Amino acid sequence: MPTIRWSVANYLAELERRGASKHTVKNYGSDLEQFATYFEPPDSTPPDVEQIDLPLLREWLAGLYDQGLETVSIRRKIAAVRAMFRFLVEEGIVPGNVAARLRTPKVKQRLPDVMSAEKTNALLDGAGAIEQRFRERDMAILELLYGCGIRVGELVGLNLEDLDLGEGWVRVRGKGNKERQVPIAGSALEALNRYSTVRESPLEERALFLGARGRRLNDREVRRIVKAYALTVVGDVSVHPHSFRHAYATHLLSDGADLRAIQELLGHARLSTTQKYTQVSLKDLIAVYDKAHPKA
Repeated sequence: MPTIRWSVANYLAELERRGASKHTVKNYGSDLEQFATYFEPPDSTPPDVEQIDLPLLREWLAGLYDQGLETVSIRRKIAAVRAMFRFLVEEGIVPGNVAARLRTPKVKQRLPDVMSAEKTNALLDGAGAIEQRFRERDMAILELLYGCGIRVGELVGLNLEDLDLGEGWVRVRGKGNKERQVPIAGSALEALNRYSTVRESPLEERALFLGARGRRLNDREVRRIVKAYALTVVGDVSVHPHSFRHAYATHLLSDGADLRAIQELLGHARLSTTQKYTQVSLKDLIAVYDKAHPKA
């Protein structure tokens, strides 16, 4: 019978074949490696994957709690194991997904911290006033993050052919390699046009955003760029690329955009994921009321 490690390796290979992001494969790989290691105690033979039953999984889950892990980390590890067993069922290697019977711990919903429109505009305006070598590129990055609400992984994955500057659209490849079309805001379009006039790269490099060596930027470099501007302009090191995505969704909703339209723009698979922004808007509305209403 296949071992747990064989199962992990084959499942990760299948994720790559299905077009999962490198980030997803890396995280699942780390969690499943720890899962396999747990069932390899010293001086004993690890069980085959078919021998993993619910009591053994509950023992593994108890070990996660004993480590003092955060609830979100435990939920992620359970999800990885469930997904692997679902794959094994599909392949006919095990008769059923025993991991589906594990109870998932509930996590308290935390609303995202959202920059106000004033702070967002101050950051973008201030960044544009800073003279430095890659200003046009960096401004295109910042304006696109806020003007399209895309994830940092989606941004660094953009190629030149994904842009239609004439019509003002960008083709975005999201989670699971799903594509969507997103309109480009006016200021982002202007920033991209300025960047296109100074972008230099080898002819074979099709990535939109390039580093100093003329190769595709990675998400870590973009995070560093965003943090540097946020610290310099507004003195806030907590701002990260996803902060612009939160701001994009919240500001659209506050200005009357339809929730399902925002769901499509963000590339959310479930409307419930998008609905958290209604709670953010309500929280902001209550704050304004408490501050301004004479009877508050």
